[in-house]
Amino acid sequence: MAEDRLITVAIHTYDHAVALKALLESKGVKAVLQNVNLSTPVVSSGVRVRIMESDLPKALRIIENRDIFILPPSDVDHRSEHMILVPVDFADHSLKAIDIAFNLAKRQGCRIVLLNAYLDPDVAMPAQLSDSMSYDYEVPDAIMSQEIDAEMRRTMDGFARKLRERIKSAELPAVKFTTEVLEGLPEEVISTYAKEHNPALIVMGTRESEKKGRELVGSVTAEVLDSCRLPIITVPESVDLKRVDDVKHVVVFSNLDQEDILAMDAMYRMFSHEHLCITFVSLPDKKNLLRRKEQSLKPLIEYCREHYPRFEYNSANVNPGNVVEDFEEMHRRHHVDFIVVPNKKKNMFARLFNPSLAHRLLFHSDIPMMAIPV
Repeated sequence: MAEDRLITVAIHTYDHAVALKALLESKGVKAVLQNVNLSTPVVSSGVRVRIMESDLPKALRIIENRDIFILPPSDVDHRSEHMILVPVDFADHSLKAIDIAFNLAKRQGCRIVLLNAYLDPDVAMPAQLSDSMSYDYEVPDAIMSQEIDAEMRRTMDGFARKLRERIKSAELPAVKFTTEVLEGLPEEVISTYAKEHNPALIVMGTRESEKKGRELVGSVTAEVLDSCRLPIITVPESVDLKRVDDVKHVVVFSNLDQEDILAMDAMYRMFSHEHLCITFVSLPDKKNLLRRKEQSLKPLIEYCREHYPRFEYNSANVNPGNVVEDFEEMHRRHHVDFIVVPNKKKNMFARLFNPSLAHRLLFHSDIPMMAIPV
């Protein structure tokens, strides 16, 4: 790796630069100010805040004011409070998510919260309940609600017992986990719980693409993906992947901005012992479709080769109008184990008529995906 050097991480007025320098240094990132008018510093403008290049990922997380990525144990003051949220509905696709989540939690020194949400009698129709959960709808709502709550808690307790048995038999890593059962629309319960408890990561199981295609409207995972501003890993039920160690080829969709560095830092921490092949795919720039994507990705690849040397890097292009189709062709030629994609927040209208790439990949791909909020 080349000698560490100072780089500019922000340019501010003097007051803002001093405040940012103090914030960075309070978090362990050494910073210096340049271009300060020493005779009258309070009126200085264009003050550069500079840090060592090796501190860039950590500094970006601080500046963004959102620690959205899993940190290694050395960076966590209270490891037991660092948490991965795993929504479960006790279906088969939940089990796939469990395998990946426990594997990640073991690596990162995290605990896990298993969250189940159920609908109350006023919202849930009889057809929405499983065959094992039939109720007399002449019973008053309060009593029925208590019965449903008790049934779901018994189901969660049984689910937790099975997981503990898998841990005892070494099928799952020995990770501390707790359970939560809450009433409400699942997507709303998950998003609200995530906002209140700020997990490092959400891991959700999904159905295979053929089944997801029949439920384009109302998919819980899609709703959480669109509304929750936290990193989310989706794990399709059909994927043959139980451990992070099994990932060999990762496609990273790039916006060519600072989120790319944050995403790569997260990847490097998550896959701390693997030698991965990373393929960067530059998302089409509608404002400048003629720009050569290979050239625009070169600085990013050079940065990653220097700072994340354990990985191997290359790049690929996609057609602006056929991103998903081009990706599927890429997957057929060079098997892809994992996808990392930036996920921009959109309003309800945009989500319906112009869904995000993460949303489209969720419904058309059976590959585990990490969506990074940008």
